Amino acid sequence: MRPDGYQPITIGRGIRCAAGRVPDRAALIADDRQLTYRELVRRMARVAHTGREHFGLRTSDRVVLVAPNTLSYVELVAGFSDIGAIVVTLSPRLTARELGEIVSDCDPRLILVDPSCAAANDVSWAGGIAVQRLDDSYEALIARARDGAPDVVIDETAPFALAYTSGTTGRPKGVLLPHRSRALTFMAMAGEYRCFGVDDHFLAMAPMCHGAGFVFACATLFFGGTTTLFDGGDPIAMLDRIGRGDISGVFVVPTQLARLFDQPQSALDARRNHALTTMISNASALPQLLKERAIEQFGHGILHESYGSTEGGIVTNIRPADLLRKPGSVGLAFAGVEVELRGEDGAPVPSGEAGELFCRSATSFTGYWNRSEDTAAALVDGWVTVGDVAVSDAEGFITIVDRKKDMVVTGGLNVYPREIERVIAALPDVHDVAVIGTPSREWGESLHAFVVQRPGMAIDADAIIAACRAQLAGYKVPRQISFIDELPRNVGGKVLKTVLRAQPS
Repeated sequence: MRPDGYQPITIGRGIRCAAGRVPDRAALIADDRQLTYRELVRRMARVAHTGREHFGLRTSDRVVLVAPNTLSYVELVAGFSDIGAIVVTLSPRLTARELGEIVSDCDPRLILVDPSCAAANDVSWAGGIAVQRLDDSYEALIARARDGAPDVVIDETAPFALAYTSGTTGRPKGVLLPHRSRALTFMAMAGEYRCFGVDDHFLAMAPMCHGAGFVFACATLFFGGTTTLFDGGDPIAMLDRIGRGDISGVFVVPTQLARLFDQPQSALDARRNHALTTMISNASALPQLLKERAIEQFGHGILHESYGSTEGGIVTNIRPADLLRKPGSVGLAFAGVEVELRGEDGAPVPSGEAGELFCRSATSFTGYWNRSEDTAAALVDGWVTVGDVAVSDAEGFITIVDRKKDMVVTGGLNVYPREIERVIAALPDVHDVAVIGTPSREWGESLHAFVVQRPGMAIDADAIIAACRAQLAGYKVPRQISFIDELPRNVGGKVLKTVLRAQPS
C-alpha cells in the first residue's frame, strides 16, 4: 500500500515538473526548430491519449520506435511510457532482417518508423503489426488528441523501455529499463557532472536509441535546461557549434574525438573558443593520448570518462582532476553505485588483482526480455555483471582490463587484449586498433593486432612490435600485425571482434 502523497518517479513527471518552472524555455532544439517545455508536455500528453484511445495500448504493451534523433523522439518515449507502454528503441541503421528478428522477439502492439529510415520503404519486416509513420499523418493524429496528462498510475519499478544490446557476439538481448532507474540516473548525473541544471544547455550528438545517448540527451530536460540535438559526424561542424558559446555540456564517444584530432592543427587552433564546463566520454575506452589531446584543446577541469553498460547504467566515472594522474583508469564508483571485483570463486579480490566487475544500484536494469537464463547469469543476488574484468588500485580507482570473453589464453597464460591495445593506441601514427586471439597449434592461441593508421601517416609492423616489447611481457606481444582501413563496428560503435576472428590469417 502506497502512503498518501506518494508520486511515482518517472521521466514524464520530471519533464512536467520542469515545464511548471520554465514553461516558455526551449526544451529541445534541432536545426532551426524548437519545442518549448509547454509545447513538449502538450505533445507528450497527446501521444499518451493517442496511444490509449486510437491504438488501444495498455500497460506493458510494447511499442517499437525506429527513428533518428528528432524533436519528436522524447515526446514518443515519454508519452507512451506515461500510459505504461514499454518503448522498444531501435537503431534506424538496422536492416530489415535485424528489425524483423527483434520484432519477433518482443511482439509489439505498434511500430513507429521515421520516413528517413531505409527500413521505412518496405515494412514487410513488421509482420503485419500496425505501423505508424512519423510524417504528416502522425502530426494529424496527435493534433486530434486531448491535452492534459493521462490519468494512469504508473509503477515506477516497471519498465518504460526495452533497449536491445548491440549484439557483438550473438543475437541482441532486450534489456528492461525501469522508470525509476532512468530518473535516478538523471539525478546522479546532475550531481556528478554539473551540466544538467536549469541554466544549462547540453549538446546531444549520440543516437537516443542507445542507452547512453538517451540519458545524456534527456537528463537536462528533467531539470528545465535546454538540449540541442546535433549530428556529430562532422568534427569541424561540432567545434563550430560548441564555439558559439552557449553550450555548457557535451557527450562524445572516443571515435568522435579521434576524428576531431585527425583534422589539421590549424583548424583546431582556430576553434578553441567555448563555454563548456563539462565534456563526458563514454561508450568505449578513451585512449590516454586522446585524453591528453582533448585537455590540450578544451582546457583542464572539463573532461570526464565514464564506464557503464546498458544493463548496469553508469557504473564509474573518473573526474577531470584524476585523468592524468590515473592513466587508463575509469575512476571511482558512480553516485549511488556499489562495485565489487570478484574472482572465480565469487569472493572479492584484493587490490591489484584482476576480477570480474559486479555493480549494484537503483539505476540498473531488471532483467532481459524473455531470457531467464541470461538474466540469472547477469543478475546475481541483485548484483549486475556484463563480464568485464577490472583491477582496482590502493585508492579504489578502477581500471577495466578487458571483457572476460575476449581474454586470450596463449601458451597457458591469460592475456587481456585491451592492455595491448592501449600500448599500440598510444603510438602517434595509429588511429585505431583491436587485438584478438587466433588459433595456434603451438600456443593454443596467438595474438593478432589489427591496426588502422592515421591519414597520411605510416608505421610498419616492426615498429609496433618493438613498442610492445618495450612495455609488455614477451607473451603479450602480437605475433601478427594486419593493417586495415577501418575496424568493423556495430551500430553502437563497438568493435566486432567476431568479424575480425572470421577473417583469414
